[in-house]
Amino acid sequence: MYEDLKGKTAIITGSGKKTGIGYAIAKKLASCGSHVIIADLRQPPVPEAAVNTGTREQMDIISTELAQTYGVKTLAVAVDVTDNGAIGEMMEKIKKRFDHIDILCNNAGASFGVPNTVLSYDETAWIRTVDVNLFSVFRISRAVIPLMLGKPAAIINTASRAGKVPPIFNSAYAVAKAGVIMLTKTMAKELGGAGIRVNAICPGQIATDLEKWRFGLEASFFSTTVEEREKEMCKTIPLGFIGVPRDAADLVAFLASDASRYITGQAINLDGGQCMEL
Repeated sequence: MYEDLKGKTAIITGSGKKTGIGYAIAKKLASCGSHVIIADLRQPPVPEAAVNTGTREQMDIISTELAQTYGVKTLAVAVDVTDNGAIGEMMEKIKKRFDHIDILCNNAGASFGVPNTVLSYDETAWIRTVDVNLFSVFRISRAVIPLMLGKPAAIINTASRAGKVPPIFNSAYAVAKAGVIMLTKTMAKELGGAGIRVNAICPGQIATDLEKWRFGLEASFFSTTVEEREKEMCKTIPLGFIGVPRDAADLVAFLASDASRYITGQAINLDGGQCMEL
C-alpha cells in the first residue's frame, strides 16, 4: 500500500478485461485509494481474433466492482488508441468527471500478422502493430499531459522485453516496443522540469491471454504442446517461473508513488532475470 496514491486519479489504457495486465494495474491502484479510469476499445468479442479487447459489459463490471470494493471513483470509457477523434471524445468524458490526472498508464497493446519474417510480413499488419503499440503512447500522452500539469505526476508505459531482446517472427511488435522505450526516455527529459516522471516497464513472460496465445502459436510451429513450450520457456528464466499480472501491477504502483520520486527515464525489466543488462 502506498498512502500517497490515495485520492489520486489514474488512466489505464487496455484495462477492460480481467485477464490482462491493465486490469491488474487498475485493481492495484484502486486498492491504494486511487480513482481509476478504465479505458479500452470496448467492442464485442470477435470470433476470429487472437486476443479480444474489453467489452462494454466487462468494462462496466470492472468499473462498478472497483468502486464498490475500494470506495474510489471510477469511470469506464471507450477509446480507440489509434484514432485521435476517439481519444478526444474520451478526454471530454474524463474532463466532466475529473479536473486533474496524476497517473497515466499507457498499457494498450496488440500484435497482428504473426508469426512472420520481415520478408513475409503483411505491410498493413506491420504498420497496425506499430500504430497500436507505439504511436498510441504518443497520442494518448499528448492528450492527457495538459491535465497532469501543475502537480507532480507519473507516466508509466508498458514496453516489453521484446523491445530489448529481439524475438523471431514478430518484428513489428519488437520494433514498436523498442520505440516505446526511447519515447519514454525523451518524454522523461522533456517533462522532468514540469515534475512529471516517465518510466517504462518491460515485462517478459507474464501469464495473460496474449501470452497463452503466443505459446499456442509456438506449439503449433514446433509441433508440440502448449505445456511443453511453457516448460521450455521457464528454462530460460533464472527464477524458473512465469510471472502473473499482479507482478506488473506492483511495479507500476511503485513507479506511480513517491517511493520512486527520484526515478525517471528508466525501462525496468520484469522478466525473472531473462534480460540482464549492464
